[in-house]
Amino acid sequence: MIVTRKSLSRRTLLRGMGVALSLPVLDCMSPAFAASRILGGNPLRVAWFYVPNGIDMLHWTPGEEGALGELPSILAPLEPVKKDLLILSNLTSNWSRPLLDGGGDHARAMAAYLTGMHVYKTSGADIKLGISADQVAATAVGGATRLPSLEIGLEETRQAGNCDSGYSCAYGYNMAWRTESQPLPPISDPRQLFERLFGADVAEPPAVHSRRLALRESILDQVAGDAKRLQVSVGPDDRRKLDDYLTSVREIELQVQRTENDQSANVPGMEKPYGAPPEFPDYFGLMSDILVAAFRTDSTRIATFMVGREGSTRAYPEIGVSDGHHPLTHHQGNEAMIEKVRMINSLHMKLFAEFLVKLKSQKEGDSNLLDQSMIVYGSGISDGNTHTHDQLPAILAGRGGNFLSTGRHILYQRETPVTNLFVTMLQRMGVQAEHLGDSTGKLAGLCLS
Repeated sequence: MIVTRKSLSRRTLLRGMGVALSLPVLDCMSPAFAASRILGGNPLRVAWFYVPNGIDMLHWTPGEEGALGELPSILAPLEPVKKDLLILSNLTSNWSRPLLDGGGDHARAMAAYLTGMHVYKTSGADIKLGISADQVAATAVGGATRLPSLEIGLEETRQAGNCDSGYSCAYGYNMAWRTESQPLPPISDPRQLFERLFGADVAEPPAVHSRRLALRESILDQVAGDAKRLQVSVGPDDRRKLDDYLTSVREIELQVQRTENDQSANVPGMEKPYGAPPEFPDYFGLMSDILVAAFRTDSTRIATFMVGREGSTRAYPEIGVSDGHHPLTHHQGNEAMIEKVRMINSLHMKLFAEFLVKLKSQKEGDSNLLDQSMIVYGSGISDGNTHTHDQLPAILAGRGGNFLSTGRHILYQRETPVTNLFVTMLQRMGVQAEHLGDSTGKLAGLCLS
């Protein structure tokens, strides 16, 4: 690794008029960066992508255990990163099951997924729900970054206090829980997410912030002076990295602005936050690009990404599916409906695969962001038709800093808690977590021997 004549702190920001813009990892940060490394390597990132309403598991599950060969049709988009992931079969979200009352099956599935705890209520008030895995990590190690965690969602978020069905609604719309009764609602509006990551620092006066947004001024204009001073003080490799990064920030910013100007984004009757791109692939791509930037700049190392709320009725006209997702999953064996569910599952996987490819393309020292990550893709429901919560769809992507032995399908004993996976991830992050919810220990077979 080349060290330039100027050594920068990892926390260095570009500033101007109160705006603070994080930087990507530069070679000249390596001396200062070494102190922040985890377990002898670059910082580890973790994220949980949650997909709703279950999966067509027949076209998801690989036929054999061991090295990944030809992927089933739903997983086929993962071919470019096949060697960088693990397919984990037979994991269970036990407390999603309807053993007690608790806001409906779909709501339980999402709320129990990262907490490993049952959701229930008696007389409309008593709640039992644990802290989610991401927030266990954020509490322990989130202080190392500007944002302890980042919560992203692709549907409008509701909480217990602003919807008719009370906690049932909060459970179905939130996967991150700071306490047993306090969700962390995901950000679903691209502008809000962009501003949280790249926008106003605490020092930016409200009037300046409002003016910048109203005039569509670029955040890069505010930090241009700082950026130019930095560019002349670092080496040529870092200068190229910085130019590339600033270009990517501007591209994201322009996409957010174009979406805000597109009146078609406000389609009457669609459950979509203001400013979201009208087509789902564009929406997913924009929000995941911002997440890549968050990881790239080490603004956060912990994230959740709600692809859709449980019970989502989103239609996907982009792929010829005009029916709602949730109603389609109750297909009762109707082949035409099953095929549409499969199309939705495949679209989600294609978009997730594109996100992984973007992570892999981002170099960090002698490695890349995907190698330095542990990214879960899964759900608290396997079969949406019968609402089963065992044999869940589960992918673990990335190598966790040369920790995971990837490129394999692992078949576990039935009823193995999915929380065992999360405990293993937490411990790899340096979090002293012996258990989470209903976990029974670490998940065997993941690591390099």
